[in-house]
Amino acid sequence: MQHLDPDRLVLLALSEETEGPGESGHLNECAVCRHELDALRTVADLGAESEDLRDLPAPPEHIWRRVEDGISGETPAAAPLERSVRTRRTRSRWLTPVLAATAAAILAVAGTVTVDRFVRRAPAETVTARATLAPLPRVPGAAAGSVQVLSDGAMRIDVRNLPLTTGFHEVWLIDPDDPTKMVALGNLPDRPVTVLPVPPGIDMNRYRLVDVSDEPHDGDAAHSGRSLLRGTLTY
Repeated sequence: MQHLDPDRLVLLALSEETEGPGESGHLNECAVCRHELDALRTVADLGAESEDLRDLPAPPEHIWRRVEDGISGETPAAAPLERSVRTRRTRSRWLTPVLAATAAAILAVAGTVTVDRFVRRAPAETVTARATLAPLPRVPGAAAGSVQVLSDGAMRIDVRNLPLTTGFHEVWLIDPDDPTKMVALGNLPDRPVTVLPVPPGIDMNRYRLVDVSDEPHDGDAAHSGRSLLRGTLTY
């Protein structure tokens, strides 16, 4: 099957001319020409949305006459029909690089945005210590958790299947060499993963035991003595 002339497809994509009866039938049957026309229309639509290209005025008719007369060497007395054919061809040759430039500009902008987003993206979090939280003997075995200490001074806690409580669950850092020394990090909300800040100045090598407790709403800030999960940080 013979395909439509590429210049003709450009003019159709820019809506400079309407499809003829034969062209409409050809486009319905020819997937190649239909795909090329759709691609050209997409680029043309995107180019029309560009502020710079939209603001460019259309070349005046006398400019086209001068261009075609200069190329052909003929006088302005050329036959109107021949002039019309030459004008279409001249315009199509001018419009084809414009479409190509529009497509290149669109790709360049998209690439710049992608690179900019990649550069501005937050660096990957660095994990400096980890712990596996295991249930204490009186706690159901399905309860479990894990801890990651991040380089920015926060602690990510992932807990599962904690026993129901009428109070709240709290996270602690404990000195295993002296369990009376502990630091409360904060409460666990009703979701599996929580990130809690570690108070500045805390020696994580010393307070390396992570504890999750069941605390009542009694106004007492001390540990309730009812620990549910525990694990030791490793570096």
